[in-house]
Amino acid sequence: MKQFHFSWQGVVCLLLCLAAIPALPLLAADAAAPVSSGTTFVIFILIAAAALISFTKLSEALCAAVLFFAAHAAAWLLLAGISGNEGKAQASFFLLIAAAWLLAWRCVSILSTIRSRSAAGSYTLRLLIPAIFGAWILIIWEAATRGAGIPFILLPPPSAIGTRLAGSVSTLWTDVQQTIFKSVLIGYIIGCASGFVVAILADRVAFLRRGLLPIGNLVSALPIIGVAPIMVMWFGFDWESKAAVVIIMTFFPMLVNTVAGLAASGNMERDLMRTYASSYWQTLFKLRLPAAAPFIFNALKINSTLALIGAIVAEFFGTPMSGMGFRISTEIGRMNVDMVWAEIAVAAVAGSVFYGIVAIIERMTTFWHPSIRGGQT
Repeated sequence: MKQFHFSWQGVVCLLLCLAAIPALPLLAADAAAPVSSGTTFVIFILIAAAALISFTKLSEALCAAVLFFAAHAAAWLLLAGISGNEGKAQASFFLLIAAAWLLAWRCVSILSTIRSRSAAGSYTLRLLIPAIFGAWILIIWEAATRGAGIPFILLPPPSAIGTRLAGSVSTLWTDVQQTIFKSVLIGYIIGCASGFVVAILADRVAFLRRGLLPIGNLVSALPIIGVAPIMVMWFGFDWESKAAVVIIMTFFPMLVNTVAGLAASGNMERDLMRTYASSYWQTLFKLRLPAAAPFIFNALKINSTLALIGAIVAEFFGTPMSGMGFRISTEIGRMNVDMVWAEIAVAAVAGSVFYGIVAIIERMTTFWHPSIRGGQT
């Protein structure tokens, strides 16, 4: 018994395989291209064998590799079988998809316990675990939409979205240039920089601090769909009006967080600086701004997503013949839902990259802070 250990995912996986046997075949009898018995047998063998292996005392890396291969090979065979047979999936199809998902769950559980001795190995694990998690969101999405026959106009499968992405690279790139490289970046830089400068002034001048912060809370609550059309009327239909919306959305988060961060340094540290006869500016640059750095980067990370949202929504109210918001509003009117989802995917990736760049800069800049040294962002 010492050679085995309990895995509840393996138990449930085997039970699902047993429940799928009397529910065969995988597809309805009137399916255009039914899955062959040989393919069905291979799927069962992959899932059942991997579930049994999950009980053994193999090395963690080898067990995870076997589970990874079996889960994704079985999922690939199942999805290949349902392609062209939308809406024809039987209960056994969904039971086997659930069993393969449990194998992937067990794989991720094992990978999360592995402690690599090399930096490259640790970095690989940090990327691999969320990659598997994200891949299975797409696999379940694909299986649900194609297996249940959900109309593409309601929810297209990821494969259709990927096909549209590959076929619309030039259009998507034009939209990215208009929305991100012009509206988002320019508005983000101006909004964050001006919020930071005004925060320094508010810290220096008491009446500004007492007057601006309540106004900041008020402006932060303004609905973007009310501000965006006004900015379009003021600054025109090009990127300038969208950048103005981004400036409004990013200014006050930076202001509020920076003011809070400047007050984060302790009284003892400030008293020590006074004993050294430090001026206001010396205390600011050598003590208070370093203490405020986590607050400032927190505002930068929040604004990285707010800026993208603000620019896209602003483009709904008037824009040149390009832009992510323009494309979404136009294509949804044409019922080209796959193009809308392609724009959403590009926006999600761009926002994640933007956030990640800010987080990396934060780690490089505030490496001394306990939150960074503790492995948190």
